[in-house]
Amino acid sequence: MPLSALAARVLLSVCAALAAVPASAQGPIVIKFSHVTAPDTPKGMAAERFKELAERMTNGQVRVEVYPNSQLYKDREELEALQLGAVQMLAPSLAKFSPLGVKEFEAFDLPYIFPDKAALYKVTEGRIGADLLRKLEPKGITGLAFWDNGFKIMSANKPLLAPRDFQGLRMRIQASKVLDAQMRALGARPQVLAFSEAAPALRDGVVEGTENTPSNMYTQRMHETQSHLTVSNHGYLGYAVIVNRKFWNGLPGGIRSTLTRAMREATAYEKTIAQRANDDAMEQIQQAGTTRIHTLSPAQQAEWRRAMLPVYGQMENRIGKESVRAILREVTR
Repeated sequence: MPLSALAARVLLSVCAALAAVPASAQGPIVIKFSHVTAPDTPKGMAAERFKELAERMTNGQVRVEVYPNSQLYKDREELEALQLGAVQMLAPSLAKFSPLGVKEFEAFDLPYIFPDKAALYKVTEGRIGADLLRKLEPKGITGLAFWDNGFKIMSANKPLLAPRDFQGLRMRIQASKVLDAQMRALGARPQVLAFSEAAPALRDGVVEGTENTPSNMYTQRMHETQSHLTVSNHGYLGYAVIVNRKFWNGLPGGIRSTLTRAMREATAYEKTIAQRANDDAMEQIQQAGTTRIHTLSPAQQAEWRRAMLPVYGQMENRIGKESVRAILREVTR
């Protein structure tokens, strides 16, 4: 192992040891909440709401330090940091759990799997969602809640109206085998980049387009270098709020119960602002005048669906056939 990597691992291990020490009666319990998006995204605003609620509801016995915009860790680093105890709380996108061996979360990346938010919430707020969060426990992680961002749109410096328009385009994706297969089904060349690297890569021409929610695109100013957006709603982007299991189980029972209530309230708040934030972002992008916005017709949407349908067959065994079919059964009831 290179010295720099070894030094980083030792440092994280020291942090983990310190995190395991019970808080003294003289100082508050500190929760470091790290995430990769901007403060004015749905995730960023919900993290701040949780901080406010947790500190008020515990009468200052807990202090939550929120670190947005990858200030502490990038996409690939944050889960390891949580497992080692260097941070206590994260809200990673659902695709990030696959490298831990919990591939069932990749079902959320399947194209057009959720027809609307009502169908989505049947999954995240029901038995399937609870079962998925429990699968994180053996990894040293406790899942607290699902947070919503919204449905994704596509961007490029050319109109993307039909699958043939993607041919050969270098499209940024987050690390996900499902998203890789999705872009290849459209004829694009997927490029995995951390979220913090996406906007610079678009600006510098390293990649030619991307997919994301409007709020993420607007807060990262991607629209300033992407002349066309397609409102495709082809995929979903959501998060799981997670906490270091050892830290969580080591909290006094009363504090843990209070934080659970604070998270429940923060989650309800997050759901009320997610769609509004995306709608506001689309309006701001339109007003900026740098980007032409296209909305797919029903016929165009059907063509996209047909092009991406093979992804289900390619990924079903990887994700787990029963997991995919359970979600499909739930959303079509």
